[in-house]
Amino acid sequence: MAVFFLPETNHPFDNITISITSFYYLPWNLEHNMKVNQSQRLISLDVFRGITIAGMILVNNPGDWGNIYPALRHAEWNGCTPTDLVFPFFLFIVGVAITFSLSKRKNEGESHQKLIKQIFQRSIILFVLGLILNTFPYFELDTIRIPGVLQRIAVVYLVSSILFLKTAKQTQLWIGIGLLLLYWLLMTIVPVPGIGPANLEPATNLGAWLDNLLLGGHLWNYSKVWDPEGILSTVPAISTTILGILAGHLLRSEKNKTEKTVWMFFYGSILMVAGYILDMWFPINKSLWTSSYVLYTGGLALNFLAFCYWTIDVLGYKKWALPFQVYGSNAITVYMLSSLVAIGMGEWLIQNSSNSYSSLQQFLYQNMFLSWLDPVNASLFWALFYVLIWLGIMWIFYKKRIFIKV
Repeated sequence: MAVFFLPETNHPFDNITISITSFYYLPWNLEHNMKVNQSQRLISLDVFRGITIAGMILVNNPGDWGNIYPALRHAEWNGCTPTDLVFPFFLFIVGVAITFSLSKRKNEGESHQKLIKQIFQRSIILFVLGLILNTFPYFELDTIRIPGVLQRIAVVYLVSSILFLKTAKQTQLWIGIGLLLLYWLLMTIVPVPGIGPANLEPATNLGAWLDNLLLGGHLWNYSKVWDPEGILSTVPAISTTILGILAGHLLRSEKNKTEKTVWMFFYGSILMVAGYILDMWFPINKSLWTSSYVLYTGGLALNFLAFCYWTIDVLGYKKWALPFQVYGSNAITVYMLSSLVAIGMGEWLIQNSSNSYSSLQQFLYQNMFLSWLDPVNASLFWALFYVLIWLGIMWIFYKKRIFIKV
């Protein structure tokens, strides 16, 4: 771990950047190396990241999983709700930031060998953090879920970063398309061993078979036989990040800001339409991370980035975005901490007035919101409350200029 004190500080705990690797320039971090000119930052990307992380915390922490508004649920199988946009948006953001961060470091003369070493270091740390999150608080390694959100980010970041360093923009485009076509063919043509013809059902598709073959006993607890962050579906997830890399190329181009905005909206709309069309043969499905899902969510992500870019970086309307900028400044940190605390509150049992026991989370939820709201609104208010609590904590970090880098 390394600690840096930035200039013009009045207190030893102000202006701190903490890194648990030697990689000081992170795609998802608000505070870059001290030498970075802040005027060159893409504030809209930080805000987009913050909105995405806030959304992730919101949908992951309802007061009661049995009482949730439909928009805050994942689609049962095929289809796409607003909740299904959160994860692909984050992977898209990682891609955009890869373009900015690694381009800068390449231009400063850092060798590919050094960059690749640091990319591997960060990926390993992210993967391990994901494993810790999956096994907390009991650490039962014999049944630990190996796939997960941070694990997928780690693998996708590793592959996409090396691809960015070693290939040209046109090659990246064709690799992204090739991965989507390959995955489509594998899932819809290749027979599933021991089951029969190719299919897209939850427990019998090719991806589920591969997960069971290689990770049996270490899959998602709620399904046991397949995993939404499984091995095969990570392949098209790489294409989601490649879309972000390509968007980063556009943003770094010599085009003026208006042209960049127009082209982002244009390409985003094309991708959405392509996703809708492909849905007829390969349904939009988050759990399978289908090729149509990549196109549709990638198009939405590009359109939303265009909106943020035009509103914030072009028109200069920034005040409304500060809370999300705060969230985006420690994105992985707040995701990790909020998840650990939520798990802890769910496991900590306390005795209530009727001498029965409930978790700390349920005790607080029932007394703070369920006592005066109907269940579905009480569940929503708890989730919003949890988002605001972490906003307050991250605001303290932001004001103290404390930024924790993975």
